[in-house]
Amino acid sequence: MKLNQWIAVMMTVAGLTGFLTVAGCRTAQPYFPPGSTPAPAQTAPRPSSPQTPVPAPEPINLSLSSPLSLEEAIGIALRHNPDHAMAWQRILQSESIKRQSRAAFYPSIGFFTEYSQGDSPSGYLFKKIDQRLLPPAVNFNDPGWFENVEIGLTGRFNLYNGGRDVLNQDMAQLAVDMARTDRQGVENVLVASVINSYYDVLTAKEFIRIAEESVSTVESRLKAMTVRFSAGGALKSDMLSLEVRLAQVREDVLRSQNRYETALAILTTVLGVSPAQPAAVLASPDLTSADIPKNYTEALAYAMAHRPELIKIKKQVIQSKMAVAMSKTAYLPRVDLVARYYLDDPGVNFNTQRDNWTLGLLLNWDLFTGFSTAAEIQKTTAIFGEIMEADRKTMLSVTLDVKTAYLKLSEARARYTVAQASVAAAEESLRLVNIQHEGGSATITRYLEAELDRNQARIRATAAYYDTAKAISETGRATGYWTEELGTEVRRQRSEVRDQGTEGSRLTTDDSRDSRLSLRG
Repeated sequence: MKLNQWIAVMMTVAGLTGFLTVAGCRTAQPYFPPGSTPAPAQTAPRPSSPQTPVPAPEPINLSLSSPLSLEEAIGIALRHNPDHAMAWQRILQSESIKRQSRAAFYPSIGFFTEYSQGDSPSGYLFKKIDQRLLPPAVNFNDPGWFENVEIGLTGRFNLYNGGRDVLNQDMAQLAVDMARTDRQGVENVLVASVINSYYDVLTAKEFIRIAEESVSTVESRLKAMTVRFSAGGALKSDMLSLEVRLAQVREDVLRSQNRYETALAILTTVLGVSPAQPAAVLASPDLTSADIPKNYTEALAYAMAHRPELIKIKKQVIQSKMAVAMSKTAYLPRVDLVARYYLDDPGVNFNTQRDNWTLGLLLNWDLFTGFSTAAEIQKTTAIFGEIMEADRKTMLSVTLDVKTAYLKLSEARARYTVAQASVAAAEESLRLVNIQHEGGSATITRYLEAELDRNQARIRATAAYYDTAKAISETGRATGYWTEELGTEVRRQRSEVRDQGTEGSRLTTDDSRDSRLSLRG
């Protein structure tokens, strides 16, 4: 194919593309974001049509047929929780912006074409000269009519712009780092949420067991009382008191079962799984030996180095400082290397023997911009000051968080110690009162009081035990321990899952059995 034919084809394609673009713009339907209701047309009424409701996003339905361990629950949450997935998407967005910032270090190349005609002397002379078809005896005052088709390539490469591109790339890299730190923050909070929800389930499960044991005890006592009443050895009021107590403990069973189902629904939601999915959990792992800092002083130092919020705000300070420096580069000139290669001919008979090219340096320097540059510097400096205050606020917030977490942990441990002692005392009291009641020296009212005390002591001890575990979980969150402990391994697992394309499939328990998610330090 000759050069002029190739050019004709290119022009035809360019023209067709332009026509389709214009036609598409004129006929394009207005865009409405998902979930929004389009505004009715004001000028031309349209026939009414039923609006298709936007379907709500469906939660992931994983099969949780086997009881989950705590480590498995954390692994599921880190792969399927929407907050964690959103954090990953923010990282991808930041990496795209970073790649865009690199474009400034490459030359830009463009293609152009134009058609022109006229009788202006300057236009005639310039076009004829570029065509290399200037007649030898031309009248410069009235050269006549001309026609020209020009095609070519343009190129531009920035040589200097005051360091703006370098700063922009460094800021984009910081944005990527902040997005990754933000994801670590999500992991830190998410792991703590899973642990708390997991122990809420175990707490409710233990409450069911305590209530069912109480039902069994009262039923046994009522059975014996019924026999004694039939033989005339007991009062009817005592038997009725036991029946009332039996109804109460059966009601406790129902409340505990409902609490258990609610806790399971919350847990599956935190995992990113539909709460309609049936689920179960295994026995409680030993969380008390998690290798978290032992006291507040060590924990505060650990948190200052590991809390994702603090790491992120430090990077924001650096990025804001760079923004101030970038705003000052507006005072500096910009130097570009520009190049142009083109062909001219009135009949599209282009010939590379008559080509043209230009190469030059272009300097642009804004000497006065209406004080907009000074205003921009003032704005970025104020933003930098705001970020510095946000840094101080974050540090205070983390310090308070750590302090509160350790106070609650200390309280929970003390409560558990006291609760254990109260359970032992209540068990012994019930045993003695039971003997006294069988011997006739204690009333049924005293027996019911002792049984109720034993039941409440067990509930308090159970709550205190799991509150201690949850306090340890919150302490780990406050110090950033869960991110540091789990982050590397979880990222590796997630990468493997993505590579294998197993998202949304059955989560096998083997996925995390050999992981380093052990909470035993």
